Amino acid sequence: MLNNKKVYSLNFGGKEITLETGRLAKQADGAVLVSSEGTQVLVTVCSAKTARDGQDFFPLTVDYNEKFYAAGKFLGGFMKREARPTTGETLNSRLIDRPLRPLFPEGYMNETFIQATCHSYSDKADPEVLGALGAAAALCISDVPFNTPLGTCKVGRLDGNWVVNPAFDDWEHSDIELVVSASKNAIMMVEGEAKEVSESEMLEALQFAHEQIKTFCGVIEKMVKEVGKPKRVFTPVTPNDVLMNKVEADFATDARGALSIVPKLERQNAVSAIVQKVTEAIKHGPAEFGLSDDCDAGKEAYKAVDGLLYNMMRSDILNEDKRIGSRAMDKVRPIETEVNILATPHGSALFTRGETQVMASVTMGGSEGDQMADRITGLTHSKFYLHYSFPPFSVGEARGIRAVGRRELGHGNLAERALKMALPKSGWDYTMRVFCEVLESNGSSSMGSVCSGSMALLDAGVPLTSPVAGVAMGLVKEEDKYKILTDILGDEDHLGDMDFKVAGTVDGITAIQMDIKITGITEQIFSEALEKARNARLHILGEMAKTISTPRLELKGNVPKMVSLKIAPDKIGALIGPGGKNIKGLQEKFKINIEVDEEGNVKFLGINQEDLEQAKAVVDLQIVGPKIGAEYDGKVVTIKEYGAFVDLVPGVSGLVHVSELTDARVNDVNEYLKEGDTVKVKVMDVDRFGKIKLSAKAVTPLVKRS
Repeated sequence: MLNNKKVYSLNFGGKEITLETGRLAKQADGAVLVSSEGTQVLVTVCSAKTARDGQDFFPLTVDYNEKFYAAGKFLGGFMKREARPTTGETLNSRLIDRPLRPLFPEGYMNETFIQATCHSYSDKADPEVLGALGAAAALCISDVPFNTPLGTCKVGRLDGNWVVNPAFDDWEHSDIELVVSASKNAIMMVEGEAKEVSESEMLEALQFAHEQIKTFCGVIEKMVKEVGKPKRVFTPVTPNDVLMNKVEADFATDARGALSIVPKLERQNAVSAIVQKVTEAIKHGPAEFGLSDDCDAGKEAYKAVDGLLYNMMRSDILNEDKRIGSRAMDKVRPIETEVNILATPHGSALFTRGETQVMASVTMGGSEGDQMADRITGLTHSKFYLHYSFPPFSVGEARGIRAVGRRELGHGNLAERALKMALPKSGWDYTMRVFCEVLESNGSSSMGSVCSGSMALLDAGVPLTSPVAGVAMGLVKEEDKYKILTDILGDEDHLGDMDFKVAGTVDGITAIQMDIKITGITEQIFSEALEKARNARLHILGEMAKTISTPRLELKGNVPKMVSLKIAPDKIGALIGPGGKNIKGLQEKFKINIEVDEEGNVKFLGINQEDLEQAKAVVDLQIVGPKIGAEYDGKVVTIKEYGAFVDLVPGVSGLVHVSELTDARVNDVNEYLKEGDTVKVKVMDVDRFGKIKLSAKAVTPLVKRS
């Protein structure tokens, strides 16, 4: 049948959402068109029928993309065809990916692609949410062995009330923005930002989101019953029990010794030595390990040792409260902090926590530094942004630096979310770029970036509302038994079940992110993790405060200074002048930059404060006009028998009448002034026609030229 269209509808947060299948992309393993309020996103799922030989990880790729035709727009710039995904598209691809990945069955290694494309856009409905909903639905009704209905929503708070999936323009009025993915029974993924909300408020938002999502899960269950395909049979890639038992029996002592080593590189070297010993043992007798003669001994040894360490470390934590290095469950590693470590950048800081070290630098300037983003939601210019870099040397890897990856974009976005909530609310017009470079990594470099970035901003003189810090929490869970870990190491992240990052100030949470590797966590675990994260955050803020807690009182000498002036929007043309002549002339004369927006906000940027003030005074004179009673240094431009015309600034002239030159009678103006002279004058009056009456004698009576 060419068209077997089936449509399902529900009210999701006060908006009708429809899920359609059977009409579009019918050769995909699963396809769903999700629509709401004029926004439409098509999501397809395709999974290879077999796994590649030797495949030992699940190759899942999620791509979310937006077509500009969806909003009836042309792509800006020279290239008119969508090419590389924007940062926003990449971040949303990650949001869709993260809750889905742990729900695929263990041992499923078939290459799988999920593609979500926004074909129609309205600012009343969020295509990012629709893409996530469509991905879950398409997977569940496909023959891919994915069986857990789940949903995603965004939560905001407007006028004190929780709201699901607010319209695009409503977000600026919300004090919290959360993305939550969950199944009927548990929360799978969280990411968002907030304006210093409490842990209890954050938990309330998560509970509200989960209740909304349960309704959507019910719709997926109905779709599966009515249009779902039979799930394909696959052969899971399972651990070799003979191999695992043999390695555990022969090398447990070596593994125990490795886990007792605290320094990361030393521990890695010890683990590598174990892998090498197992490799040699396999080569000498593969049959004893349940392997064939032509097996890849090194690869099998690595998997077996990793599995041994996984089981051993988790058992230590769950049964003995024992972490690597015997650190307590809620203890933060030693912290060292420094600021002003780089000579030229406008602000810099170094934050070291255990074996994680991040150096942050701050650059400040005018709107030429704004980050432009062109998406179907519109063109935006960000005055604050953070870039995160994770070079290979930070983990001792011998390889080159390539293009920025999804992980770096995601970590940078989380740190940016955390810090931007503490930026000054008004009176600070600088564009700011924070660059966080990970110099050493062993656990939560993104939270290290929050800490170093906060200190670097303070070192630059940025008046943050409060310093910001962050910490990563972990989890080890087996059935109903669990342990929450504070400030996790890289190995605890790799071998654990959760990576839960919380950033904020002393007053509340500013950013949050949770990823899990199991089928969800309960609200009780969430509540405990939030409270432990708060305690750790306050400790870290205390350590940071030993170095810096308030902004530098004076900006560094090479930071562009800034003064501002407000003019009427209809005067902008006068400021710019024909062909930009006036504004260019001012910039050249005073060696500064002048920026003006469409609302008439004028910014003067330069190194010399006196030049800025003079330029501001000139513009004020040109646009607003002179103030009666004010004194100015003017330039004589024309001499008449009845007086002299004096330019207060180019384009603003007044007349000094002969009677206002000196106290004595003046017979010839030329006896007192000549063209080109500089004379100090006072504004006596400005009539209704704008004519300016000046006086020299009101300041200092002139004397005859000799």
